Amino acid sequence: MCGIVGYVGKREASEVLLEGLRRLEYRGYDSAGVSILNGSGLQLRKAVGKLANLEKELRDAPIHGSVGIGHTRWATHGAPSVRNSHPHQSYDGHLSLIHNGIIENYRELKHELQAAGVKFESDTDTEVVAHLVARAYRGDLLKAVAEVLPRLRGAYALALLHQNEPGRVIATRVASPLVLGVGEGENFIASDVPALLKYTRRVIFPEEGQIAEVTRDGVRVFTPDLKPAAAAVQTTELTLDAAEKEGFEHFMLKEIHEQPRAIAETLRGRLNEGAIDLSETGLTAETLKTVRRVAIVACGTSLYASMVGKYLFERFTRLPTETWSASEFRYANPVVDRHTLVISVSQSGETADTLEAVKLAKAAGAATLSVCNVMGSSIPRLSGATLYTRAGPEIGVASTKAYVTQLTAFVLLAVGTGRMLGTATREDETRLVNGLMRVPGQVRALLDKDIVAVKRCARRYKDVFNFMYIGRHYNYPTALEGALKLKEISYIHAEGYAGGEMKHGPLALVEGTFPTIAIAPRGATREKLLSNVQEIRARQGVVVLVATEGDTEAAELADYLIEIPDCAEELSPILAVVPLQLLAYYTATQLGRDVDKPRNLAKSVTVE
Repeated sequence: MCGIVGYVGKREASEVLLEGLRRLEYRGYDSAGVSILNGSGLQLRKAVGKLANLEKELRDAPIHGSVGIGHTRWATHGAPSVRNSHPHQSYDGHLSLIHNGIIENYRELKHELQAAGVKFESDTDTEVVAHLVARAYRGDLLKAVAEVLPRLRGAYALALLHQNEPGRVIATRVASPLVLGVGEGENFIASDVPALLKYTRRVIFPEEGQIAEVTRDGVRVFTPDLKPAAAAVQTTELTLDAAEKEGFEHFMLKEIHEQPRAIAETLRGRLNEGAIDLSETGLTAETLKTVRRVAIVACGTSLYASMVGKYLFERFTRLPTETWSASEFRYANPVVDRHTLVISVSQSGETADTLEAVKLAKAAGAATLSVCNVMGSSIPRLSGATLYTRAGPEIGVASTKAYVTQLTAFVLLAVGTGRMLGTATREDETRLVNGLMRVPGQVRALLDKDIVAVKRCARRYKDVFNFMYIGRHYNYPTALEGALKLKEISYIHAEGYAGGEMKHGPLALVEGTFPTIAIAPRGATREKLLSNVQEIRARQGVVVLVATEGDTEAAELADYLIEIPDCAEELSPILAVVPLQLLAYYTATQLGRDVDKPRNLAKSVTVE
């Protein structure tokens, strides 16, 4: 969602803010703005559309100053426009504020302020906070912010400047991401680490509800009642190179090609002499033996990885396992207690609905485990145990390497916990450990060869209105994920179905004007899926078939054949999804889409 940056130091603030906002473009936005404090007070520049439009505003009318805040907005309240873009100013013009999140009770606060004679300049929920802080201000911005925060309901990361306090930025967070950057004679604020990497790798992740004071000389963190709080400085392992395209046309293509390394990193140190080692998570056999059921909560692509996780957990732990959309879990009055293990899955670790689901689970006494990519993010900090996926920064909005590393993590978790419970055999563990060790090389080989069928299919069908994807068991979620990728970046309608559901409705759609993508690698459901393919062909449907290398029967049935390396059935979703990512990518580029920043979408959904 929205991107936040802030700077206090010696450099030109406009340059630092623009650099940080460029690094946050992947979050999705429709407008951008900065507020810089100098001898003339608070100076604002805003623009709708791409960041280049804001850069032009600053070239045409530069602002000099070494303290400022910047923002990219993803519209929630009020249409994309200059008046609704951030930063927002208080009614007296003395305060500027930027915000990521949603103030849920803004209407009642707005009515209160209007009754007091305050005039609003925007349609946003954010503006109420600027006015409330201005009314509470009595010479100390930190105290004014602390006074107002108890009145706000919702999710927010805020950064504020006041013209009477040059050299000071105040920031805070509740259920929304915020990171503080620590430099030499300069300090920073951002909603994500990549915005800081050009200047520092030393970071602080404030806890929820804490308030930070950022000056040139240092960063201080306080509790909500303004008592000093410990602020551990960490050194991030992320590098600036990892946030660059490195010669690829798009971040998405680069991240698809990074998948072998990402999988290898997720496995590193977790395979020990042919066994899976989950000691770093803190999960113990003692804890697991109290568990009677598992609930996995996630959103979007992470939800489809979780569906594979359900199959794996039930196969290897024999524990009843449910997969929930986190947004539904929160409001479904779920049956969760101390005998439940709730696994949350989120690339960013900040997904709003998933974060709230974890809070609900903890309040019910459940054991909690997170699968996450971002160190220090909110969901791992809240969870009792965490398995980090080590995919590295994922900039493209359409998730790729995060998905395959989540699949890898679920194999480790399901088989590893199964061994601790005595429900997974040593033979299964050895078989899958050996298979996992081959997967990075198999994905690399898949990417190294020119998948002609993918490119031909993309060229041939880029102008159709519908695609259908089908799969069974472990690869039913692969069908859902493949369809999602195509929808996200090409804007072509696509639907994923379980192969066994074809005769219950979807078969009515089949005709020669659009293709069906069928995922049928070697495994227990291959023959059934090929029967579905026969039904499609009998109705003159076009079939793009993803099958194991050397499958001659599949080759005879396919209009377009995509071969993947032979592997254990449980690992096939990792390999089968790669050509589907490429199909979505090449279709979108054929159509001239903005692959890394598709319309209406944001990388991290940090609001409901």
